[in-house]
Amino acid sequence: MFKELQQLYHDLDHGLTPVTVFWPDAPTAAHRKRNEAREEMVRLFSKVIKERREHPENSDGTDILSLYMDIKYKDGTPITDEEVTGLLIALLFAGQHTSCITSTWTSMFISNDQNVVDRLLKEQEEILGKDNINKKLEYEDVQRMEYLHNCMREALRLCPTFIMILRRAERDITINVKGRRYDIPKGDFCCVSPTVSMRLKSTFPNPDTFDPDRFAPPREEHKKPYSYLGFGGGIHTCMGSTFAFVQVKTILSILFREYEIERLSPNMPAIGYEDMVVGPKGDCKVRYKKRVAA
Repeated sequence: MFKELQQLYHDLDHGLTPVTVFWPDAPTAAHRKRNEAREEMVRLFSKVIKERREHPENSDGTDILSLYMDIKYKDGTPITDEEVTGLLIALLFAGQHTSCITSTWTSMFISNDQNVVDRLLKEQEEILGKDNINKKLEYEDVQRMEYLHNCMREALRLCPTFIMILRRAERDITINVKGRRYDIPKGDFCCVSPTVSMRLKSTFPNPDTFDPDRFAPPREEHKKPYSYLGFGGGIHTCMGSTFAFVQVKTILSILFREYEIERLSPNMPAIGYEDMVVGPKGDCKVRYKKRVAA
């Protein structure tokens, strides 16, 4: 089923654009293919859900599909198969698509500067020892990789996965900024753009420069309230941020320890702002060579 799901996922992805946020039913070819892909996904997942309901003994009940299937609304109404499918699709976009793109951006920025590569490898050596190729990673090892952590933070600052974050005003609110008054009526949506706010010179000096040290002491530029929005902000900050750091750092730790990575293009790829999840656009080719253990 993987190949079929892959194509459906592709059509879903291309049917989610910044325009979709404001006009989800716009009569475009991308939206038409998106709707068709979702209907087909419901059909595919419904078969899996039906089989699971008929044979509950095939699961211990702790996997995410079982948890979704057991959901009930406050009035006791059970969740529908279509709603379960929607949650699974959302989970794919939130947990897989974003981490994939973040891994790509971070590796692009790291491989773009040999000094960054050298510092990253030095940290790997300090944590895992000199003979660290093919070495098994432990959770505690990944947590100690502060420089790699800050490389990922900086890649997300320069290329956040979402160009906008929407919040709805739950009450009338007035904000005064530098002598200007802004009245936001209850029910209105406010849009914050991490792409813009995380490149403000007033918050991040030399904002267009890849500089992982801006997050390390004594600078710690990300500690200004709401300055860093790589995972959103407020009570709706991404609940998967901790897992994302572990996941991406694990991938990149193995990648750069076990391979020499050389970017083939002299320039960083363009940023695909026309996509909902903002990834690189254009040439991301690299040359890689397997490192040999001492």
